[in-house]
Amino acid sequence: MLVENNSVPSDRRVWSIATALVRAGYEVEVVCPVGSRENERASFEARDGVRINRYRLAPARGGMSGYLREYATALWRTRRIVRKLVCERPFDIVHSCNPPDFLLFAAWPARRKGARIVFDHHDLTPELFQARFDGSHRLLHRLTLAVERLCYAVADVVLATNESYRQIAQTRGAKLPGEVFVVRNGPDLRRFLAREPDPSLKRGQPHLVGYAGMMAPQDGVDHALRALAVLAQRREDWHAIFAGDGESRAELMRLSSELGLSDRVEFVGWLEDEAMATLLCSCDVCLAPEPYTPLNDASTMIKIAEYMAMSRPVVAYALRESRFAAGDAAVYAEPNDVAAFAERIEELLNDPQRRERMGQIGRERVERELSWEHSERNLAAAYSSAIERAGHGRAPRRRARSLRSRTGPRHRSRPPGARRQAR
Repeated sequence: MLVENNSVPSDRRVWSIATALVRAGYEVEVVCPVGSRENERASFEARDGVRINRYRLAPARGGMSGYLREYATALWRTRRIVRKLVCERPFDIVHSCNPPDFLLFAAWPARRKGARIVFDHHDLTPELFQARFDGSHRLLHRLTLAVERLCYAVADVVLATNESYRQIAQTRGAKLPGEVFVVRNGPDLRRFLAREPDPSLKRGQPHLVGYAGMMAPQDGVDHALRALAVLAQRREDWHAIFAGDGESRAELMRLSSELGLSDRVEFVGWLEDEAMATLLCSCDVCLAPEPYTPLNDASTMIKIAEYMAMSRPVVAYALRESRFAAGDAAVYAEPNDVAAFAERIEELLNDPQRRERMGQIGRERVERELSWEHSERNLAAAYSSAIERAGHGRAPRRRARSLRSRTGPRHRSRPPGARRQAR
């Protein structure tokens, strides 16, 4: 598995997939950057059966040139690790996660030796760069579309995070329906367990408002802060905690101070699963402030399903995929209307019975449709398809137990000791 956008296991989607593959009998190698957390700084470690290979990477802090340096460095260092691993043993599958899309080309040494390619489409890169640079780089937009089409063409199987991404894979990417599998970003209820609320997190206030997720320009955390500034003019009976990290965190902390929220809004950085679950279970209202952009409208925010898994009501902008994911577990503000977002927060703070009903609805929806258990079945189908494909005119080197082995028929038995490997 190749990933550049985050380290592992911080990237919850990548970690859920990797550990699911291990449970199914695959050998899994992850190649990713070193993380900012203490437990993600080793260049190599084996954790929960996953072998993690990390490289040093300075994330972009400026404009386009910064991203070019970051992505070029990531591509070179990822390819170097891939070549080393391929020299040690053959691989059946290379699982490449975007962005950047062209990270997939670091897999070429394994592809030349017959590995099948799984393209895990996390973000719409053309729309992502439009959101970051206000659509001002038309040439860049055309280039990212061309690279995206090339990735689709190279991939044997595509994983889409929702139906919107699936449609794009079949239209822009010209993939056949049987080559695209929807694997949603759902919380793993085996790990993401409810905890007793911690009243101390409210810092003496009756209500706690929470945010948990990435802090990049497209994530709308500035919208959440501006909405809380409006809320602070109306009432003082709340405290807010923002958990997570990202390139915009320092700027957001400055904005919080400028808005006069320093005593009301607390930035706590990344939290481990147990601490995160405790925080969410202590919240009265959770925020999903992603503003409308073509990227956000088509994307599923994993934070929403995590809030719902902890039976928390959600305030979000009325985006297409956010509405699909949360349904009646959220209240929605007119997109990009900060004052309306503040009003929705206040509505929920004033109505504890409504908050409880919404929390129950959200938890039931996660259990019924959105948990990782449901996504894992589609992951099983995608990997079975990739393994069975005689990619590039070559038959698979070995057969092995699929992810569906617990719920469906197995592949033919394999020689003793033969195991699959996925990177």
